[in-house]
Amino acid sequence: MLKTVRLFVIYLLLLAPAATGCAAQRAGLTSVGFAIQVGAFSDVKNAERLTKKLQDQGIEAFYFKRENGIYAVRFGDFPRRDDARKAAQKLVKERTIGSYFIAAPQPERSAALRETVIEKAPAPSITKPAKPVKKKEEPVKRDRSDMGGIAARTAERFVGIPYRWGGDTVVDGMDCSGFVRAVYNLCGVNIPRTSREQYRVGDAVGREELKDGDLVFFGGSPDEINHVGIFVGNGRFVHAPRRGDDIKVSSMDESYFQKRFVGAKRYF
Repeated sequence: MLKTVRLFVIYLLLLAPAATGCAAQRAGLTSVGFAIQVGAFSDVKNAERLTKKLQDQGIEAFYFKRENGIYAVRFGDFPRRDDARKAAQKLVKERTIGSYFIAAPQPERSAALRETVIEKAPAPSITKPAKPVKKKEEPVKRDRSDMGGIAARTAERFVGIPYRWGGDTVVDGMDCSGFVRAVYNLCGVNIPRTSREQYRVGDAVGREELKDGDLVFFGGSPDEINHVGIFVGNGRFVHAPRRGDDIKVSSMDESYFQKRFVGAKRYF
């Protein structure tokens, strides 16, 4: 009997590392909390300048193109609305930003809907516009594939934007990972900062199993990843090619990417 108990304990100890490894695979993926959104810029350069100004203060900000074609800047990940409001008001007093919106976390809704559920300073909130959008979005809201599609369509809205993650001080390879991080942030999901860290989390996906919204990674090996993009269907992916270059769509069948493809990950 004692021997049986000992064998059972040893069996459990052997299982422990495997269980820990499985948990680590999903580590680093959290839902985005309340965020601060600033500006309604028709010129992307104005959004870029404000983003750089915030980044120079150590604030992880990014700019993006809304469905109406206007650019906005977003930053922050606060557990409570009051925390986001206090942080925004401090920046207003310091004249870093002007008027702002508080974007509420909407992890189960589309990115388009999430953009409309915002609170304008200093008024309490703008909730009425969200109702008709909700009515429109609900019929097509189903499972994980929908979230992947939302991420892919959000990524496509960045195409043509000269994306500079961190301005002139950005390190090589940060533009591409910063871009995909910004897209996922708009979809309500936090992913790690660098492409190598992003590759360490999520579920591995084979090339033949790729779906909209999956991240595709490139480099010399799994330990030498230096580029990442968002798969958008038909063998194509959206990415920031190099520092300061425009966001673009490329084919995974291009010789360069075909040779350097390392793998893909899914996060929804």
